[in-house]
Amino acid sequence: MATTMQTRTVAAAYDRWAPVYDLVFGAVFKRGRSVAIERACRIGGKVLEVGVGTGISLPQYDKNCRLTGVDISEGILAKAMQRVREQKLTNVDGIMVMDAEALAFEDDSFDVVVAQYVITAVPNPERALDEFARIVRPGGEIIITTRIGAGTGVRGRIEKALMPITSRLGFRTEFPWERYANWAARVRSMELVERRPLPPLGHFELLRFRKVKGS
Repeated sequence: MATTMQTRTVAAAYDRWAPVYDLVFGAVFKRGRSVAIERACRIGGKVLEVGVGTGISLPQYDKNCRLTGVDISEGILAKAMQRVREQKLTNVDGIMVMDAEALAFEDDSFDVVVAQYVITAVPNPERALDEFARIVRPGGEIIITTRIGAGTGVRGRIEKALMPITSRLGFRTEFPWERYANWAARVRSMELVERRPLPPLGHFELLRFRKVKGS
């Protein structure tokens, strides 16, 4: 039987992660965050970071980026708002509770949508990707750092076996590349412009999708 994830379960999991999130995930995902932010800053303008968490990435953006951060967990966002205040991050326009699958923004609202290690934590990933595609402007980009599952073989079987445990912790282990490929094939307005491996262990990747102008 397939393991399902629910929004309230994910929110509760990340409320529990809030006190130790930076300690647990800060160093291990540092390189991936830096690469994603560098790509976003090349475009600049209005940037939405979905799954902003504790706001650990926010100080790294250039001042030419006007930042909005959203997350499903109120507990973890309290840390983000504290970081914005303490570090006087004046280019942060807003931090708010919001579901990645139902973003309360108008179409074509942002120059860049950044989702760092988020897609595998969303109950319905393709629905969230559809929302990213809707709110990014033509010519803008969706920049994702993500775990890519093996799908098959020994590693794939291990990932599937771990799902009942990791889903309670707020993320998936089983998420093959084909899910992104199938989504991009369906949503013709988005084109893949970069795919590259990220540490640790080569299990993570940077993906950049650009919204085709005129779409």
